Amino acid sequence: MSKKKVLITGGAGFLGSHLCDRFINEGYYVIAMDNLITGDIQNIDHLMGKPDFEFHHHDVSKYVHVSGELEYILHFASPASPIDYLKMPIQTMKVGSLGTLNCLGLAKDKGARMLIASTSEVYGDPLVHPQKETYWGNVNPVGPRGVYDEAKRFQEALTMAYHTFHGLETRIVRIFNTFGPRMRLDDGRVLPTFISQALKGEDLTAFGDGSQTRSFTYVDDLVEGIYRLLKSDYPQPVNIGNTEEITVKEFGEEIIKITGSNSKIIYKDLPKDDPKQRKPDISLAKKILNWEPTYTRSEGLIPTLEYFQKKVLS
Repeated sequence: MSKKKVLITGGAGFLGSHLCDRFINEGYYVIAMDNLITGDIQNIDHLMGKPDFEFHHHDVSKYVHVSGELEYILHFASPASPIDYLKMPIQTMKVGSLGTLNCLGLAKDKGARMLIASTSEVYGDPLVHPQKETYWGNVNPVGPRGVYDEAKRFQEALTMAYHTFHGLETRIVRIFNTFGPRMRLDDGRVLPTFISQALKGEDLTAFGDGSQTRSFTYVDDLVEGIYRLLKSDYPQPVNIGNTEEITVKEFGEEIIKITGSNSKIIYKDLPKDDPKQRKPDISLAKKILNWEPTYTRSEGLIPTLEYFQKKVLS
């Protein structure tokens, strides 16, 4: 095979499927691996049958094998929204621990470079704002969100251990709130929830008083940042996100306006350990990757809304 091969775990998920597209377009042979617990085969339907793509229905928490040479592994398998990892706490911990261990073992065996999808959740409910990579975080390990937060923190530690002890080429991306086409309607996170509710004419459900903040990154910007980080020579964690911060209340009002909905915002109790503010410091990404977002939230919402409209109406 003349094309270099890349394995993308979680390849049928929201982010994984967009990464599959990017690497196909870059001329790679792509293997997508997913157990379809939260992924959707429809996200990669358009790639099926292509000579440079294959799909493996497999749980990476179990032994992972790929035949032949392998250039890169991108480990994106994991439930990623509170509604998912609160429903599947054990699977979330296993994919972050055993799944990462299996992928690192494969990378070591193949001499492949491995990039892991970490998250802004490693900062927990942050006491530092905006969040820099040097901040160690404020995480409750036994709280309801701990299964995801600690799985990702362990994943980072294990990856760095393989890098320092085995000399494995590794990269760590800390992903902040990302949105775009292929998100699930029932994802549970604020953006798909608000858009779905507005399109259905339902009231928008906000938690707390709506003063908590989020910073939303359009998926194409995230994929570009990930690709640059993979190709870089920097092994430490790097934040990839958008610094355009907005309160949940303001965001709900924005969604009501762009959808033309008659919905109103209703408020419920804030879930335990829900972050009050979230905004990345992307100085490092600018410096070492020459990366920063190119899409505003408003620009990214246009194709995202079109996608959700088709889903809601179908």
